[in-house]
Amino acid sequence: MPLLAWIVVFSALGGIASAAFAVIFLWVPEERSARLLPHFVSFATGALLGAALLALLPEAMEGLGPGGARRIGVTLVAGLGVFFVIEKLVLWWHSWSREEGGTDAHAHDHGHDHDHRAHASGVLVLVGDSIHNVLDGVLIASAFLTSVSLGLVTTLAVAAHEIPHRVGDFALLVHAGFSRRRALLLNLATGTASVAGAIAAYYGLGQARDLLPFALAFAAAGFLYIAVAGLIPGLHRSPDPRTGAMQVLFITLGIAVVALAERLAGV
Repeated sequence: MPLLAWIVVFSALGGIASAAFAVIFLWVPEERSARLLPHFVSFATGALLGAALLALLPEAMEGLGPGGARRIGVTLVAGLGVFFVIEKLVLWWHSWSREEGGTDAHAHDHGHDHDHRAHASGVLVLVGDSIHNVLDGVLIASAFLTSVSLGLVTTLAVAAHEIPHRVGDFALLVHAGFSRRRALLLNLATGTASVAGAIAAYYGLGQARDLLPFALAFAAAGFLYIAVAGLIPGLHRSPDPRTGAMQVLFITLGIAVVALAERLAGV
C-alpha cells in the first residue's frame, strides 16, 4: 500500500474512528461509564508517555545521530512551550466567549442568555477539536514518514487519548443544545481535520526530510504535554489508595501496549 494511503487511513482512524468508538459509551449505563472512563484516561496517559519516550524521541535522536541530541532537546523544549501557548489561547478564547455571553444579559432574558453562552461553548468545542485534530494528523504523518511501525504506534497513542476526550466533547455539545445525532455528526466531522493535517504534513515534510527528526521531537513534546499537563492532574483528584493503584496499573498497561505494539510492528 502506498505511504500516502497508510497516512490517510490511519489519520482517519486516529480522528474519525476514535469519535465513533466514543459513541459506544452513550449506550453504556451512566454509572458504569463513569467507572470506565477514568481507566481509559489512565491508559491514555501511559500510551502517550510510552509513545513519546519509547518511540518518538529515540527515533528523532537516531535520525540526527549523537551530535544532534542537543538540537532535539531544544526542539522538545520549544514544542512544550508551543503547546502551553496553544492551551493558553484556547482557555482565553473560552473565557472571552463566556464574557461576551454575559454582556447580553442586559438586553435579553435569562433563558436566551444561557442558550447563547451554551451555543458559544459548543462552537468553541468544535473549533478547538478541529485544530487539535489537524495537529494529530501532522504527528501521525510525521511518524509514518519515518517508518510504518512508528506510525502505527503513534496512531495508537493518538486514538487512546482521543476516545475519552471525544466522550467529554459529545456531552458538551449536547449540553450546548445540539441534538444527539447532530452532535455525533459534528464530532465525526471534526475528525476529518486530522486527515487534512496529515496530507499537508505528508507533502510538506516529504519535501524536507531533514526536518523529520525535529517533527518527531515536536510530536513527542505534544504527547508529553497532553499527558503531564492535561491528563495526570485530573488523575490526582482521586487520592484514595485503591484508585491510585488502579491508575498505576492502567498507566503501566498503556506503556506496555505501546512497547509491545512497537516491537510487533517493527518485526
